[in-house]
Amino acid sequence: MSNVDAITPDQNDDDSWQEASVIGNDAAYAAWAESARGVLLDPAGTYGATITTKQLSALVQDRTHIRTRQLTHYWIGDVLGRVARDCAERQEPNLSALCVNADGGVGDGYGQVVEELTGAKVGDPDDHAAGERLECYRHFGAEMPSDGGRPQLTDRLAAARTRSRKAAKDAKPADVCPACNMALPATGVCDNCG
Repeated sequence: MSNVDAITPDQNDDDSWQEASVIGNDAAYAAWAESARGVLLDPAGTYGATITTKQLSALVQDRTHIRTRQLTHYWIGDVLGRVARDCAERQEPNLSALCVNADGGVGDGYGQVVEELTGAKVGDPDDHAAGERLECYRHFGAEMPSDGGRPQLTDRLAAARTRSRKAAKDAKPADVCPACNMALPATGVCDNCG
């Protein structure tokens, strides 16, 4: 999957900027959520595209001219939750599934919001988000592959899971023959003791 790359906010130090701490979190979050919807429509129109929380946070602050010194992870979940609720009200796929963290995942808050909206517990939030991203691409007019597309984890997350599975497999001790203590082949029958 690719990320939206052409993201360079022009956060100037002019007087048109407001501080979120001055206008209040609720007002800032509401403005950022409205802006986030517009930002998320861009990757929704490109099959396989995502946007990072870092990119999204910079863009919504730039577009609203409301900024914060607070670290993104303290407030982005609230903003994405508002986007998800708005999508549910509009009966659209969840645009917040397009926003991933630096590891390529959606984070724990995603599953909590989906459970709140649907009443169903989400087994793996990243797998659920992959399905929602596919629905976003279809719904918002992305050019789809000839096979219709499929739910996909981000490249970064898929690679991490592959490494994790390999490490777990490599860490598993080999089965040994109880008689001669030699490693057993895949057949489970000792080549020495037969």
